[in-house]
Amino acid sequence: MDFIFMLTHHDKTVQNCLDVYDSLSGIGLKHVGFKDVGVDKATLKELTRRIKADGCIAYVEVVSQTPETIRQSITASAELGVDRVLGGQDIKLAMDTFKGGGPSYYPFPGKPIGHPTKLGGTAVDVEADCRRAVTSGCPGVDLLAYRATEADPLDLIRAARRGVGDNGYLIVAGSIDSPARIKAVASAGADAFTIGSAVFEEAFAQGVKGVRDQCKAVLRATGT
Repeated sequence: MDFIFMLTHHDKTVQNCLDVYDSLSGIGLKHVGFKDVGVDKATLKELTRRIKADGCIAYVEVVSQTPETIRQSITASAELGVDRVLGGQDIKLAMDTFKGGGPSYYPFPGKPIGHPTKLGGTAVDVEADCRRAVTSGCPGVDLLAYRATEADPLDLIRAARRGVGDNGYLIVAGSIDSPARIKAVASAGADAFTIGSAVFEEAFAQGVKGVRDQCKAVLRATGT
């Protein structure tokens, strides 16, 4: 299962994201992302450049809420040069914006609300949204399973797995904070997970200090 390290804390990109990223050289990260809020676009462009120069896959997760701000975020994401855009639910806009060699798009299934984002919706809702996403050409989805307000997180992951099918790429984002939770989401059918705040708060591996060693602990928990 893939570990996507998010340079984020409390759903915002950390101010010192460039320095933090540089401090992680050589530990084996292959997937690195950030949010579209917290720092200016020039910093995000430089961060993307560094991630891709290291041969990693670069992600941005959109956390805008209104139709207009989501539109702005999708457009801005296309300009960053990332490989994959996560979040939002305007699939048609994203697919139109990213066509012609742009990033691939992984929308939120369910009913995301607020910031930091909570996830409304049942397993039935999530499965239907996932089927709709892959039918529309998305290679997968970005599921906020542990932010759920109406359903069991693992039920949502299993529903999303059914929805995206065997070939869809299912990312579980938000509140992954322990080896046990990684094992649980893997068993339920996830292909990847994101961690941000738990690393910055040194909460994933108890007693382990610093972002670099916390990330190494996460990688060990995935068997890499």
